[in-house]
Amino acid sequence: MIARVVVSLAVLALASGCGGGAATPPAQTPGAATAGAPPPAAGAEAPPPGAVTAISDTPTSGEAASPRPAMNAQAAQAYSAGLEAFKLGDLAGAKTQLSRATSADPKAYQAFYSLGVVEERLNEVGNAQSSYRQATVIVPDYEPAIFAYAVLMARQGKGHDAMEFLNARRASMPKSAAVVAAMGEVKSIQGDSGAAQTYAQEALKKNPDYAPAMIALARDHYRARRLDLSLYTLKAILDGYGPENPPRDKNNAEARLLRGLILKEQGNRPAAIEEFEKALAIRPDLVEARVHLAAYLLESGNATGATPLLEGAVRYDSDNVLAHLNLGDAYRLLGKVEQAKRELEWVQKADPQLAQVHYNLGLLYLFSEKVPGTTPQQATDFAIGEFEQYKKLRPRQAGSNDDTDELITRAKAKKGILDAAAAEAAEAKQPAAAPAATPAPATPAKPAAPATTGTPAIRKDL
Repeated sequence: MIARVVVSLAVLALASGCGGGAATPPAQTPGAATAGAPPPAAGAEAPPPGAVTAISDTPTSGEAASPRPAMNAQAAQAYSAGLEAFKLGDLAGAKTQLSRATSADPKAYQAFYSLGVVEERLNEVGNAQSSYRQATVIVPDYEPAIFAYAVLMARQGKGHDAMEFLNARRASMPKSAAVVAAMGEVKSIQGDSGAAQTYAQEALKKNPDYAPAMIALARDHYRARRLDLSLYTLKAILDGYGPENPPRDKNNAEARLLRGLILKEQGNRPAAIEEFEKALAIRPDLVEARVHLAAYLLESGNATGATPLLEGAVRYDSDNVLAHLNLGDAYRLLGKVEQAKRELEWVQKADPQLAQVHYNLGLLYLFSEKVPGTTPQQATDFAIGEFEQYKKLRPRQAGSNDDTDELITRAKAKKGILDAAAAEAAEAKQPAAAPAATPAPATPAKPAAPATTGTPAIRKDL
């Protein structure tokens, strides 16, 4: 029996802040009809209109917003097209359209912010920072861009610069809960959990209903491995604690994702799956939710269901190694050998020290009927080599059930059969040896001629 291993690492969420891209939702979160998104989970409520059209411009301070310039018609058309492209995971198209929007209207602050979200997804960090910053230049109190700019700097190891930026904003926006919550997120990324909790609590004092501050609290508890406290905070966001303490934001996709990660870590598979499905019903662009849900499907042998989730994941994050790895395995299970080889070789090039990619390549070479560019004998050689490399790189885990040696033995047996068949075929093609010459028959002696008188001849020895 082959022990298939599906890699799924919850710690990836820590590097990206549990949700990828900006810590606040993108300018337009994709709707549930996005290609590759699962249907809404049972019991999931439809997100409110604001969650699928645009983030709110309402200041978290409770004060009136500063003047917002209206986007001109040409920019608005390109902006709308950019959001539609983002819904489909077409980041290049989204970037093109949003860039057109900013060119058509240099005051289109929403377009600059949305462009920054897309550029961050494309790992164009410098461009993303510039776009976020420009949005704050146009509208100094535009909190989504302030939050996103500071958090992106912190993720790039520039936490000190991020705090300087936020302190300057705090001086001009002293009642803003978003600015203080961003400070908490930055401190959490820096590993200063005490300061992170203090800032997040201060943000909630300014605005008790500001869900991103609560998520910052929950995420910091998660990073610090205080899982029970993180779940307690997430319950307040998503479920509430009775009529007097209703849920703060029951359709918050990042909170769903974070709770799913914790439940998965705790081994609660059904509940984790439900959370990932609900998160994706609201925000199909959440790559981590796609990858983890797909991992569950692959573990159960459902490559058909996992494939569109993973294809969407690599559209939203083309550099996600785990998404490419599991997509390669899904393609292998579906018999799409060429596509599987392409994905796994991409992973091997991106991270040659990742043990799992060598195991998956070994399975591909060993069990595929035909691998493009290889003969059957070469494929078995490659399989053996990949399994041997996996053994060198794999993490040592006591009591783990590893079938690698069995697979190597199987590959060697297959190679022996192929070699024997090839030798037999070669022998059959050899020309047959010429038969030995047959000796000519001896000439029989002629009988004696009869006597002329008609009497028999008489032998002299009688």
